Amino acid sequence: MKIATAAYPLDWLDNWAQYEDKLAAWVAEAAGNGAQLLVFPEYGAMELSTLDGATVAGDLEQSIHSVSEKMEDAAALHLKLAAEHGVHILGASAPVNSGFGRPVNRAELYTPAGKRDHQDKQIMTRFEREDWGITGGGPLKIFDTALGRIGVLICYDSEFPLLGRALAEADVILVPSCTEALAGYWRVRIGAMSRALENQCVTAMASITGANEWSEAVDMNTGTGGIFGPPDKGFPGTGVLAEGTLNQPGWTYAEADLEAIAHVRADGGVLNRLHWEEQLPRVKSVAKADLY
Repeated sequence: MKIATAAYPLDWLDNWAQYEDKLAAWVAEAAGNGAQLLVFPEYGAMELSTLDGATVAGDLEQSIHSVSEKMEDAAALHLKLAAEHGVHILGASAPVNSGFGRPVNRAELYTPAGKRDHQDKQIMTRFEREDWGITGGGPLKIFDTALGRIGVLICYDSEFPLLGRALAEADVILVPSCTEALAGYWRVRIGAMSRALENQCVTAMASITGANEWSEAVDMNTGTGGIFGPPDKGFPGTGVLAEGTLNQPGWTYAEADLEAIAHVRADGGVLNRLHWEEQLPRVKSVAKADLY
């Protein structure tokens, strides 16, 4: 499959038609370049809060609920574009009120056949916990699709090996992200590359880019798109299939070859994925070495 992963700038929207036009243009561009799987970033849906004006968009709590109220309309638009262009789309994640007491951070996967399902973020960053009050949602999932088996680790989730291991049967793991600082971008990128190494799969990272003075939530963003694999047989020695230019909006593209993934898992130079279980008895019996 050909993957397109976004470095996506947020815009001020005066009306819904502007959002429709923007999303349609992004999807058309990626599809026109042959992409079959499109990945938008974490919290990219926060631009929808601007439809309710500056006071709402600039307030953390009000912006959360403003965006949540619009996500069914956003889903209908994504399904329409997925069908029109024959592509799978991981929509930008959003805070969603969904019966967990507090909003969850949710990304929806849409298929050209009109199907949809979602992945909720598992582990919250300090900002989400302490300022937003965003909570963890439903369990991790592996989506069986016409393109292959797809998993999603939203931003911070990519930095936890056990979450990645739970998706070891996925061919591709998508990593939508929203990172304020360069250090945050690199934490998520290193996490995405590590999960590709451990699971001997492809990971695809999307980012928000640019400054948004109208928002306290997503006011400053650093990142770019990137697609990674294991540095092993059939993949680049760096593990980098493609990477965008930092903070430059647009799509980054790369092919994810399912046969190459299957081959490296079966007969790679190393077999990280198969050797995972060998860690367990060793970490349970760490010996103390006294060198005083």
